[in-house]
Amino acid sequence: MLRIVRLALERPYTFVVLALLILIVGPLAALRTPTDIFPDIKIPVIAVVWQYTGLPPDQMAGRIASPFERVLTTTVNDVEHIEAKSIAGYGVIKIFFQPGVNIATANAQVAAVSQTMLKQLPPGITPPLILNYNASTVPILQLALSGKGLSEQNLGDLGQNILRPQLVSVPGAAIPYPYGGKTRQVQIDVDSAALQARGLSAQDVANALAAQNLIIPVGTQKIGKFEYTLNLNNAPSDINELGNLPIKQVNGTTIYIHDVAHVRDGSPPQTNIVHVDGNRSVLLSVLKNGSASTLAIVAGIK
Repeated sequence: MLRIVRLALERPYTFVVLALLILIVGPLAALRTPTDIFPDIKIPVIAVVWQYTGLPPDQMAGRIASPFERVLTTTVNDVEHIEAKSIAGYGVIKIFFQPGVNIATANAQVAAVSQTMLKQLPPGITPPLILNYNASTVPILQLALSGKGLSEQNLGDLGQNILRPQLVSVPGAAIPYPYGGKTRQVQIDVDSAALQARGLSAQDVANALAAQNLIIPVGTQKIGKFEYTLNLNNAPSDINELGNLPIKQVNGTTIYIHDVAHVRDGSPPQTNIVHVDGNRSVLLSVLKNGSASTLAIVAGIK
């Protein structure tokens, strides 16, 4: 201790400069030190979401989730443990990895084995949705959308297409699809009695729609010194025009879709409903992603 005092007396300028550096660097370090209310748990997780409409939970677990879990244990490296949950039409498999794993390699392995598994799963199943996050990815905010005179479909469109794209630009924020609301979808409600009276089936309506509502690439036509972009009438440009597509001729009479079905601007059946003050609403959950500060994400969202 006396040596430090003697050294300070012998070299005063050195210790003055050192004190000034501490005075300058100290506040800068304090200001730049990250502050958070949740710890950063660096355990990488990959979630794989399989979808097969109409499959009950026990069948989803036995035919999709369990075979996929068995393959993961032999083809994916550094797996710490696997969790799975099956509900009607969906199977969610969470793969927890060892800390420090190369997540890019893990992603490639999971994606590769998912494509390989498609041949062994029920016919017509689509490739799964693969999501990356870690154990510290938790919901920190919930945004409820409501508005006077706005329907569930309007609120769903605003949340999905207007609000969500702006909020996901906040560093460290992850926002799933909205809960509640209605997703816009063209619906064709088939009248079974009208079909039976004309000797048709719902498959005839589906075949007519598939054969006459086509997406075909179009080129250009050069006439003289001008080159024109061509448009084909291969697909209806209005919802009501779908009803004018012919299905087939029955006893010399052409049967159209509007004769046996009702075409409307609707939505698929809702799987969740959100209420705010007794009215239908839409809920957006904001998740903390990775090592970003929770306080910084909240400030950015606001």
